[in-house]
Amino acid sequence: MNIVVKPYGAGFCYCRPDTSWERENRDLYTPDRIERWDWAPIAFVRISKAGKCVGRKFASRYYDAFGFGALLYVGTVEGQTPDTASASCADHTSVLPFPLYNLAVLEGQDNMFKVFKNDTEIYGRDCSEVQDAIEEAICSSSEFVSLRTGDIVAVELAPKTTLASRAEGETQFKATFCENEAFGFKILF
Repeated sequence: MNIVVKPYGAGFCYCRPDTSWERENRDLYTPDRIERWDWAPIAFVRISKAGKCVGRKFASRYYDAFGFGALLYVGTVEGQTPDTASASCADHTSVLPFPLYNLAVLEGQDNMFKVFKNDTEIYGRDCSEVQDAIEEAICSSSEFVSLRTGDIVAVELAPKTTLASRAEGETQFKATFCENEAFGFKILF
């Protein structure tokens, strides 16, 4: 299974390993060498039909459910900033909450995705325009990567920003969607 990611504002995609998938809201224990975690909010879909070079008008046929989550990136390691590939392969850093939502939920303008750091809201968004961004990500990523049934395609909804650092210490990271908890765990240093 691939986790295909379209970074915010980029015209390319990359794949995260399935070992990066966090499903169980387990606390994230930071290795000693990592000084900072960055993050980006995402919308993602589960691919329900294999495809390659998917055309824009057919993109809606390739997924059957969606969700909101977050991607964590290694921000700095001993004073150095790793490249995207190295920063995105740490275990348990693709926060993809399941079960997924029916596509009809995307039509509700009042359905809000909110992310909190230590009980302070750091990101909020309604469902508007998410479907277009997801379908564009399916089309652009399928030019380079064959999509298989069960793959996840994620699109970053905002640029990466710093989430937690060793100087700050323990950080509570959680999110809600449709007023239900999507995920919640601690980042420990």
